[in-house]
Amino acid sequence: MNGADIRLVMAAVAGIVLAILLIVRGRLHPFIGLLCGAFAVGLLAGMPLADTAKAVQKGVGDIVGGTGLVVALGLSLGAMLHLSGAAASLATGALRLTGPKAAPWATLGIAIVIGLPLFFETGLVLLLPIVVAAAKAMPDNGDHDAAKLRLIMPALAGLGVVHALVPPHPGPLLAVEALGASLGLTMLYGIVIAIPIAILAGPVLARFTTRGVRLIEPILSDHALGLTPPPRAVSLFIVLLPILLIAAGELGKLVPGLKDAAWLAAASNPVLALLVTNLIALPLLFGRRLSEAAIQNAVWFETMGAAGAILLAIGAGGALKQVLVSAGLSDLLARVVMMYAISPLLLGWLVAVGIRLAAGSATVATITAVGVMPGVVAASGISPELVVLAIGAGSVFFSHVNDPGFWLVKGYVGTSTADTFRTWSMLETVISVAGLAAVVGLSYLV
Repeated sequence: MNGADIRLVMAAVAGIVLAILLIVRGRLHPFIGLLCGAFAVGLLAGMPLADTAKAVQKGVGDIVGGTGLVVALGLSLGAMLHLSGAAASLATGALRLTGPKAAPWATLGIAIVIGLPLFFETGLVLLLPIVVAAAKAMPDNGDHDAAKLRLIMPALAGLGVVHALVPPHPGPLLAVEALGASLGLTMLYGIVIAIPIAILAGPVLARFTTRGVRLIEPILSDHALGLTPPPRAVSLFIVLLPILLIAAGELGKLVPGLKDAAWLAAASNPVLALLVTNLIALPLLFGRRLSEAAIQNAVWFETMGAAGAILLAIGAGGALKQVLVSAGLSDLLARVVMMYAISPLLLGWLVAVGIRLAAGSATVATITAVGVMPGVVAASGISPELVVLAIGAGSVFFSHVNDPGFWLVKGYVGTSTADTFRTWSMLETVISVAGLAAVVGLSYLV
């Protein structure tokens, strides 16, 4: 590495550290902190201020104009499932069919299914109050808090795994688009490794991390309208519909007579799949009450409130990514991989881990990592689908105080800060490390 390369690396590190300090110490919103970090990287790397500003604008526009639509549509679908009582109906119905011993496995399955089309925070807010309520009725065998956590942690594992590894979740989906990976293959590989990882990080890990943990009354509570929940079959259909549409489009491309069909290409577009699901969900979930102003206001108020903060944060993450790319970090990493024979899978994972620890948001970590990896993928010839999954695994490493999900989990579950590290942070770390191991193993088979 020459002097210019070292300057670029130091600029990247300094910009990310500045963003951390502004977010954690200065208590600024990640939107402001990441934007400041992006400008710092550009200026320290020697980019003109005008070029840095253009890179920031391009980065924000690319993310909000692409993945931002998926996030917003996922949030609106989550609001509909939440307010209509559909998600609660699915969860409570599944838990009634299982005995106490099978309940953790039921919550794991519910979380994976419900979490597939939704942004992580949406799935968390939607599902955790239901699981926490169900956990209160669990037999305790002398340790009621641990028994409750052994039901709650598998739900968190299910949400965390699909958030990291399975499109059409926004993070993996963005990585698929940025690296030119096959959406169908990424979904297939992601599901294959997600299920065993969720079992390990959920029911298995909970047996060790929940011992001796003491819970307080959760400080957050669920707020929903007094609506009659729709039939469970309808609720399940709505949850699975975007997945079915995308899968149908991808599988149809494998059939010789259908691979050029325009309607199949449209069906596999996540934005269109989620839009169609939103339009179908409104009448099916709310029925005749759909036209009531109170229902419409509740759905869109809940959607827009969450969307604003999330879109601003990931947009600023896109700005930081674009400045790093414009400054030449992507090319530098590609040269390092070729020079020192570093595994592209390990490199993608490490870059995502670094951004995750720095910025907190898994989606921001994914956005930044995939932005600097295309050159590495092209130079190495590695499967882009596996790089997508390696980055996704790295993006959830060790949730801590700069991650909004950390505080959401703490608030809903009722753990202390120390016990949130012991349970939730450990769970995310297991998903991340096991995800990398599974992707490396899969690389020898595909």
